[in-house]
Amino acid sequence: MFAKPFRVKCNIAIKGSDRRKLKADISTAFPILSAEQISELIPNKEELNVVKIYTHKGDSVTLYVMHKNPIFFEVERKLYPTVYTLWLFPDLLPVFTTWPAVLQKLAGGADLMLPGVVVPPSGLPGVKQGDLCAITVVRNRAPVGIGTATMSTAEMLGAGMKGKGLSVFHTYTDQLWAFGDKSSPPTIAPSDPEPADSEEHSEGSEGAEEEEEPSPSTNTAARTLQDLQTTPHCPEPEEKAGEGSEEAEEDGRTPQEQMDELLLQCFLHALKIKVKKSDLPLLTSTFLRNHMFACCPSGKQLDIKKSSYKKLSKFLQCMQQQRKLIQVKELSKGVESIVEVDWKHREIRSFSVSEGSVLEEAPEESCRDAEKPYHPPEISTLYSVSTRLLPLFRDAQLKKGAVLTAAEVRTIITNYVKSNELVDEINKNYVTINPILCDSLLDKQEYQEIEKLKWDDLFNRCLDRMQHCHQLLFPGQEPIIRKGHIEPIDITIVSRGSNKKVTLIKNLELYGLEPHSIASILQQRVQASSAVNPLPGSKDKVLVQIQGNQLVHVGRLLVDEYKIPQKHILGLDKAPKPGKKK
Repeated sequence: MFAKPFRVKCNIAIKGSDRRKLKADISTAFPILSAEQISELIPNKEELNVVKIYTHKGDSVTLYVMHKNPIFFEVERKLYPTVYTLWLFPDLLPVFTTWPAVLQKLAGGADLMLPGVVVPPSGLPGVKQGDLCAITVVRNRAPVGIGTATMSTAEMLGAGMKGKGLSVFHTYTDQLWAFGDKSSPPTIAPSDPEPADSEEHSEGSEGAEEEEEPSPSTNTAARTLQDLQTTPHCPEPEEKAGEGSEEAEEDGRTPQEQMDELLLQCFLHALKIKVKKSDLPLLTSTFLRNHMFACCPSGKQLDIKKSSYKKLSKFLQCMQQQRKLIQVKELSKGVESIVEVDWKHREIRSFSVSEGSVLEEAPEESCRDAEKPYHPPEISTLYSVSTRLLPLFRDAQLKKGAVLTAAEVRTIITNYVKSNELVDEINKNYVTINPILCDSLLDKQEYQEIEKLKWDDLFNRCLDRMQHCHQLLFPGQEPIIRKGHIEPIDITIVSRGSNKKVTLIKNLELYGLEPHSIASILQQRVQASSAVNPLPGSKDKVLVQIQGNQLVHVGRLLVDEYKIPQKHILGLDKAPKPGKKK
């Protein structure tokens, strides 16, 4: 259900009466939970949001979000717990166990088949058709998915454990999990020894019972879950196709660990090369924007929110207290500055920069391709010969699908009219309609009514009945011709979370713009997080996402710098207008 991105309709704080009703519904749906456990799960004074979404299939779903994590979702008035809730109460539902390798397919939208179910020594849990069940992997009792049983336990055994066992709704690493804080499942030792693989069977039952300390097999299962998290279905903005996961596999580090290392590298590089003693005290925000970003290696994107620190202040605090590299003070209320740097520190002195690993020093142009500066394309409208108008173009030896400009169409039609002597003898502003023009340009109700047409009317009818195309001509490149009118660059502002704004940009690639470069430039200019995600419903388009209302900055970049005409940009009229000076 949540294998693909969903659309958020609204996000509001829950009312007191609705909170009480939700608690009552949870108590009814899951009687195993005590009143104290429900109060612990949904405290009375904590903020709880109701988020209404539409899945990629159009299903309406209601999410209940606590501390930014979805804890329940409701479909057709039936409550389902999320994996975040099941990690707190792993015994809430009957459990079916599978292998870690199967989990990746479940996260992609597959259902759990019975051959993939691991039957414990105590047997399968007793369930009926339609019962809600949890899914775990071997050697870890933390649920990683939920679904409903397609048949009873007796029917499963009677079918020889073949066929579909569970219809899966939600799994770890799907889009619903990604809507939360993206935390990993805890490691919970199974209460019932589970069957081991063929190698462990030969060791007897002793190895299966040793659960007090994490065994190598338990660590293997935990690593598998971690590996699955590093390759989510909704790619992060800095990961290009196939590159992020390959790098993680090569050095065995998670993307978060790689971002931590990149953050430290840019920090040390900035202190050694960029910052001078005369620059101190230096605002921490200026240090990040003008120095650390400029030291980011080419092809990589620095994003503090994807590191373990999450915030610049926490990172700098670590550099001050643990590494003793800098001193940060709050010189004015709420504004921190770097007041001292220990340039004699061993880490700074020993740090070396590899040649060609840093972007050229151009704050405004740091993410552009210096070798090939962007030039906007020349966009022109073309017309393709349709089947209905083909007889008009046969004299010009053109076939169906031939692409012409409006001037070429006008010339061909003029030659056709003159060669067939269709110009009206009395008034040469009119053209006499012959059978071919009648079939090609007139509607059925007009056959008996119209005998002549003005030249302009004739040309307009002809162009309207041809298939519209557009041509993009970039300097030094072959022209690109596509069917239909070119879609404008669409800029929209949507609300996410508790009154937060997000700027979404699509159709950049149609104009020869690189979405990842645009996201990187805007991220540095507005100092906000950015992401590049696949556009729902499209195979080859992406959606650039920038935190906050950035219409003004996007407009300046596209119109003032890239010189794209405003008629090809949709949404700039909604940009906030500057207030009048008093």
